[in-house]
Amino acid sequence: MKSFIISGGGTGGHIFPALSIAGEIVRRMPDARILFVGAQGRMEMDRVPAAGYEIKGLPVMGFDRRNMLRNVKVVWHLLKSMRMARGIISDFKPDIAIGVGGYASGPTLKAAQRMGIPTLLQEQNSYAGVTNKQLGADARCICVAYEGMERFFPADRIVLTGNPIRQNLLECTASRQEARRAMGVNPDKRTILIIGGSLGALSVNRVISAGLERIGQAADQVQVIWQTGKTNRGTSEEDLAASGVTNVLRTDFISNMDMAYRAADLVVSRAGASSISEIQCLGLPAILVPSPNVAEDHQTKNAQALSSRNAAIMVRDADAPDKLVDCMLRTVTNDGVLKTLAENVAAMAQRDSAARIVDEIFKIISG
Repeated sequence: MKSFIISGGGTGGHIFPALSIAGEIVRRMPDARILFVGAQGRMEMDRVPAAGYEIKGLPVMGFDRRNMLRNVKVVWHLLKSMRMARGIISDFKPDIAIGVGGYASGPTLKAAQRMGIPTLLQEQNSYAGVTNKQLGADARCICVAYEGMERFFPADRIVLTGNPIRQNLLECTASRQEARRAMGVNPDKRTILIIGGSLGALSVNRVISAGLERIGQAADQVQVIWQTGKTNRGTSEEDLAASGVTNVLRTDFISNMDMAYRAADLVVSRAGASSISEIQCLGLPAILVPSPNVAEDHQTKNAQALSSRNAAIMVRDADAPDKLVDCMLRTVTNDGVLKTLAENVAAMAQRDSAARIVDEIFKIISG
């Protein structure tokens, strides 16, 4: 019986790939022992048990680039997390530790490496963060989603696998009209899907709120499904009600993303790795608005990897108040642009990513 530690989380963009990898391991090896290691208070502590896996939490947190004094506490929590990770590894005795990004993967994989446990990294972004670059020096394999990652990792250990996406997204067979009915919108109107990631996107929500009148003017042709996130519900809900606009469906969270994607002619999204992988595998035209509040500005680099190939339109967060609403209304009614974006983004897709990553995991533990 083999044992696997999978570490990381913080957002759905880290958790969904981790669960996909775990699911593929169990499919091939039903008696596998799998333990997740996450960060206390983060969403993986709920999502992973809900998927049927055990998880242990570390008190690790991110560095505060604005308040350096706060980082004294951050360092203390990091050292404590390293000690806890060593204890978890000693008790569980994994054959391999797999890191998917997020706060917990750093101390967990570093502890594993120091204890002689082989490690595999899954780097989701086009620009590797500081922690993964350090971990990559001693990792047996680094699974990446973009070409050119030799800038960050040893070339002989890089494998281009792509990022795993949720299987149900690929299995959806509904027509566009059926999907729109399932989402509660008009089956015959051009549809824009606005998603801010699992936690919402405050600046994008503000732009959409400010542009509701303009969106309402396009109601004869266009409708919008607007996922705001729970934390941004209040103002967005009030703004929509006050506007009287009827061609916008606002929701905190979309549980049936397979139908939401299928309903959409155009997606407006942050440029997180998981969202981009979904857009690529589904061949969806997209406008990407990178979050400026992420380490190493990696979302901008993710978006540029697509926009440079005419596989998506990038609108910078700072430019969104002036450009985003007009850009999305103009794009969704332009068949030629939609077709070009769809073809180019689909050509970038890396498919069967979970299976390809698990191939590498099994090579390591059988060697």
